[in-house]
Amino acid sequence: MVWAGAQGQTPARDAMILPLDNSGKHYIQATLLNQVWLRYNQSNPGTTVQGKAAAETLDIGLRRTRMQLFGQINDHVFVYFQFGQNNFNAQSNFGNNRKIAAFFHDAVCEYKVTQTNALKLGAGLSIINGVGRFSQPSIGTIMSLDVPVFAQATVDQTDLFNRRLSVYARGQISHLDYRFALADPFPVSTNGLTQAPLTQNATFAQISRNKQYSGYFMWQFFEHENHTTPYMTGTYLGKKKIFNLAAGMVYQNNAMWRRSGADTVYQPMMLACVESFLDMPLNKEKGTAVSAYAGYFRTNYGTNYIRFNGLMNPASGMSFSGVAKDAGTQYGNALPMFGTGSVIYTQAGVLMPKKWLGENGQLMPFASATLAKYDRLNGKYANTYDVGINWLIQGHKAKISLDYQNRPGFTVFENGSIADNGRRSCAILQYQIFF
Repeated sequence: MVWAGAQGQTPARDAMILPLDNSGKHYIQATLLNQVWLRYNQSNPGTTVQGKAAAETLDIGLRRTRMQLFGQINDHVFVYFQFGQNNFNAQSNFGNNRKIAAFFHDAVCEYKVTQTNALKLGAGLSIINGVGRFSQPSIGTIMSLDVPVFAQATVDQTDLFNRRLSVYARGQISHLDYRFALADPFPVSTNGLTQAPLTQNATFAQISRNKQYSGYFMWQFFEHENHTTPYMTGTYLGKKKIFNLAAGMVYQNNAMWRRSGADTVYQPMMLACVESFLDMPLNKEKGTAVSAYAGYFRTNYGTNYIRFNGLMNPASGMSFSGVAKDAGTQYGNALPMFGTGSVIYTQAGVLMPKKWLGENGQLMPFASATLAKYDRLNGKYANTYDVGINWLIQGHKAKISLDYQNRPGFTVFENGSIADNGRRSCAILQYQIFF
């Protein structure tokens, strides 16, 4: 590996690149990412850690540790690999062996049909899908502390951390950026978790398995977004003038099942979104910029589907009895993240003037809101709010982020009752290195 510059769509001069020719158009690039969290969390009711009641927790963990290797081998051939681990803390349990955690996230071979980016055909283990921008995010360039994980709609159920074995087409034609994918989902029975019982509420079907179809269309009013990899940038920090409107969908027939009397009923999964993204400089001399996003999601997983999820959960168990097993883990920091219903997600941030910190970087405060209404919660809203600030020591390559989150507190019981436990809070300090 050498430190070098390159031309075309290759990275900037501070990227770690091995040139394959004198022009710099053909290259192999490596990147490394580490996101370390120090977190205080107010626990959900009944939470236990290693069998002991825990009303609150303080933990340290690796939210993401990744390595990428990708490159343009010749004018037509592009390859992309990503290897790493996620959500590794003291409560991580990989078959009672804390050493087993890393895996290949992506393994993609892509063929560039045209000299421009009009058509690229790819196959392999890929994140491409149509749920929305944040279902295929560039995690090294996130503006907020983390992505809205509800947009990674089937994560670790019928996919591999939101990746699927698929064939796809993507490209940019004038202002239109598009992608289509045909995926072969994994059986839910191989996700390493105890499978949910068959009840009157929909869960992922454990027998029937059909192909998954997705499409995503984005109209770019100003500059074109990056198109080297399938991942979508979180914020360009004022380096581009971007305003997009987009829509996407995912469909899988008989993806879900439920019990109706003595019968087993199969139902399709249909997910759709419309969204907008703005990211542009405000004052180039001062180095200020704005980034904003708004999206509406309609999520149909079948009758009364719901799934609680807690990012890098700091707890290990729950003392409550009668908790619905088809709703997933409800202890620690878990919240009703996925469900049949609708979600509005929005975020905004402002990059502050360079002169504030001088050579020590820049500040970027941000805020986000997830406004969710799921059928299973009987009309109750599951809204989550975040406010925070990034200290961009060297852009996204070295940054420290502080986030305060206020989340909903619910418990879903087997008898169908819903307990509203009030709201809980969490504070996270993250240190990211990405190069």
